Amino acid sequence: MSGNETVSAIVDAEKELAKMLFGLAVAISAIPLLLRLPVRPFGIVIDIAEFGFSFLILVSVWFGYWNVMSVLPMEDRTIVVLNIGLLFFVSIEPYLFYLNTTFDLSSHELLLNAASIGYALDMAGLMLILALFTQQLAMEERGLVPKEAMAQYKRLRDVLFLSAALFAITVLPSFWDVKLFGQPMRFIFWFIPLIISSARILSERGFQ
Repeated sequence: MSGNETVSAIVDAEKELAKMLFGLAVAISAIPLLLRLPVRPFGIVIDIAEFGFSFLILVSVWFGYWNVMSVLPMEDRTIVVLNIGLLFFVSIEPYLFYLNTTFDLSSHELLLNAASIGYALDMAGLMLILALFTQQLAMEERGLVPKEAMAQYKRLRDVLFLSAALFAITVLPSFWDVKLFGQPMRFIFWFIPLIISSARILSERGFQ
């Protein structure tokens, strides 16, 4: 097998691994719905809403990932390392999200605080790597995308950097200490990147 064939085989294996990990992450995120029975009827709505949050995050990352990887060459060593890092963050997202929905604020505050910090950093890492991937496409000298689409990719890159920053900033103690509707601001603030990510999915339709 030649060098080019070896690289191509590795790239294909990474793509298949990515498909498996994203699908597995979504499937694992749904497991708590089966294991945790709601105490009250309204608990069904809460459980589905919590799963929906994780589902939308993973789906937005998935669309962003494949939108970039369909164009970005995988032969670059840096891209390969970043890709492995992104897949790691995707793999641990269901575990960290499960901890955030399982620990109770009143009886496991320290554990919930630690789990929420871990989730915020995980999501910040996901968004940051997607932003770095998109940055490669937005570099005119690389010529990976048409010039007329360059501005769109630059805006997408900026949105991803902003999402990463919004998740990262919530690790500050003030986002845990300040409560709104009985919940730390950290949890509520996470909906801002979610809205931005959803808007990003719609905007990406124009790239196809």
